Amino acid sequence: MSDLVAVTREVSPAIGRCELTHLPRRAIDIDVARAEHAAYEEALAGAGCTILRLVAGPDMPDSMFVEDIAVVFDEIAIVTRPGAPSRRHETPEVAETLGRYRPLRHIEAPGTADGGDVLVVGHTVFVGCSSRTNAPAIDQMRQFLGGHGYTVVGVGLGGCLHLKSAVTALADDLLLVNRDWVSIEPFSTVELIDVHPDEPSGANALRVGGEVVYAASFPRTRERLERRGLRVRAVDVSEIAKAEGAITCCSLIFSATVRLKPDTTYRRRSG
Repeated sequence: MSDLVAVTREVSPAIGRCELTHLPRRAIDIDVARAEHAAYEEALAGAGCTILRLVAGPDMPDSMFVEDIAVVFDEIAIVTRPGAPSRRHETPEVAETLGRYRPLRHIEAPGTADGGDVLVVGHTVFVGCSSRTNAPAIDQMRQFLGGHGYTVVGVGLGGCLHLKSAVTALADDLLLVNRDWVSIEPFSTVELIDVHPDEPSGANALRVGGEVVYAASFPRTRERLERRGLRVRAVDVSEIAKAEGAITCCSLIFSATVRLKPDTTYRRRSG
């Protein structure tokens, strides 16, 4: 039986006021977005996850994208300080939930970071230098993770919101990438699968156990994954994508068996 937990968050009734950086604002059908989100959760459950769904109020338009609020490792969880100030009040409930499973570390000002900029490949942590994640935050991650044997590598990107818009892990030695949006030099030691040229937004995939959860909107790239022998579970997130969301954005997935030591306490932070 799987011990994987997936923390998700409801679609806010205010999703139409979401932060946008690279896409024009379009009307979002909240009922369709909620149906897509429910199907996404079903896909995670089908891949072996227990779903922990948090609530979202009208003051949290982007809170469905819970990945941005934390990064979970076996040893600790890092609670971010999102690059968009409007999202910083999303952190307390996510932190409280993760605090049941991991010791917490918090990104502090002047650092800003979104979890969507953090790609963990084995014990190497690639962090995108973006409009949402800055150098002070990357330095803090190095301090948090260095003692646990991780190497943190800053990665430049352009043309997309987050690092995981451009590259995601299919395995510890296999990545899916859009070379137009990120330099592949930092990833020279692993095998790469390129997105299909007609599907530049197709580099976001979520590895869950022995499967890959992937957006149904990119069938040509999906064919490449399946030809490589990967088991792909496709879900429709086309309405969610109008809010610059993607497959990895909507969950925090980790093993529940690594639990908090009794003498470790969670302290709520703000700002």
